[in-house]
Amino acid sequence: MARKQFDLIVFDWDGTLMDSTATIVKCIQAAAKDLGLPVPNDEAASHVIGLGLFEAMQAVMPGIDPAWYPRMVERYRFHFLSKDHDLVLFDGVREMLAELSQQAYFLAVATGKSRVGLNRALNAVGLLSLFDATRCADETFSKPHPAMLQELTRELGQDLRRTVMIGDTTHDLLMANNAGAAGIAVQYGAHPVDQLHACAPLYSASTVGELHQWLAENA
Repeated sequence: MARKQFDLIVFDWDGTLMDSTATIVKCIQAAAKDLGLPVPNDEAASHVIGLGLFEAMQAVMPGIDPAWYPRMVERYRFHFLSKDHDLVLFDGVREMLAELSQQAYFLAVATGKSRVGLNRALNAVGLLSLFDATRCADETFSKPHPAMLQELTRELGQDLRRTVMIGDTTHDLLMANNAGAAGIAVQYGAHPVDQLHACAPLYSASTVGELHQWLAENA
């Protein structure tokens, strides 16, 4: 099938491809509890998913002494690494990615995870070789800064105007807007639908199946 609008399709990881939102929320809350700090509620913890770890801790607990942030990151990593082997891809993700790859789209990941964390996750689900390029928050600016998309397009020799960013948070969609790329929202992750739609995405999918179908027909 000929590519219509896009040559490069960039995916967020957590809450978009990997069913990890609830686990991340629980790990942020457990980290705060370990340190005797105020425990953020589910909404506050899920809102910072997609940011780099340090930026996420600053955003979810803005009122604490900054000296606590490195310890929050350390405790978060401890809890997440004890649970990440149980995480799975959303149903339909593997098939969608395989089909897009066969159709010769460039595929990439832009994530708030660390490089070690992303490679660990990609290896665990056997997708390391599927993506043409990946960018992590510890290698460049955190979302919603456009750097990840700018760097991915440069690395792959692609045009931002023929690039689409797919994600479950406003951080993903604002990054796309800031970079001059298209944005597609998925409604099954971390951020509420009304917040996603406020970022004016090109399309909003309520399931992986809907996303797969839209890409097959329109991308």
